[in-house]
Amino acid sequence: MKVLQTNFHGDHNLGLFGKASNRSCIIGNFIQEKTFQKIEDVLRVNVVKLTVANTDLIGIFCCLNSNGILLPKIVKDSEIEKFKILKKELGIELKILKSKFTALGNLILCNDSGAVVSDIFSKREKREIEECLDVESEYGSVAGMSIVGSCGIASNRGCLLHRDANEKEIENVENILKVNVDIGTANFGSPFVGSCCFANSNGGLVGESTTGPEINRLMEALGFL
Repeated sequence: MKVLQTNFHGDHNLGLFGKASNRSCIIGNFIQEKTFQKIEDVLRVNVVKLTVANTDLIGIFCCLNSNGILLPKIVKDSEIEKFKILKKELGIELKILKSKFTALGNLILCNDSGAVVSDIFSKREKREIEECLDVESEYGSVAGMSIVGSCGIASNRGCLLHRDANEKEIENVENILKVNVDIGTANFGSPFVGSCCFANSNGGLVGESTTGPEINRLMEALGFL
């Protein structure tokens, strides 16, 4: 199974609560055990339950690829210690970005080849993002918006963007992430596909209200077909 349709306690916006790479998946602490096992089966990586700022909103606050994990300054000390354990287990970087913008998952779209970064970040913050994720990055927008992480879902095999992304934005994302890009929706018409879904190169999770045609578009965009 390449794609799992599910919900988290009735919420279909799965991308708010999880992030995945080819090394690991991090999800909110409230995810049920029966769903936990299904996620591991689909993504084929170890899944870890953690929190950021005493919330389960991992997808909003956390950004990661196979090289590193970025956390916002609002992360608690006790939470940092748990992330340090994961860092040591995976042998990757861990950085707390001292930015006033804390919704890192909403503001960065990345894979193991590059990162599209919201232009609200300073050049210094952009360099720190590059250093942690060990990729080159460029400023960008999707559908004219700076919340590029909410407007896209990317893996090392492909990327799906907000349905209103224009040709210049699509080309920019393709050049940065070095994958083919398509546009689409999830959760029965939501263009904020990054908030609806999360994935790695092995598989993905989508909200239960995502239609068959939307799933097919997502699977094709992410290279699962």
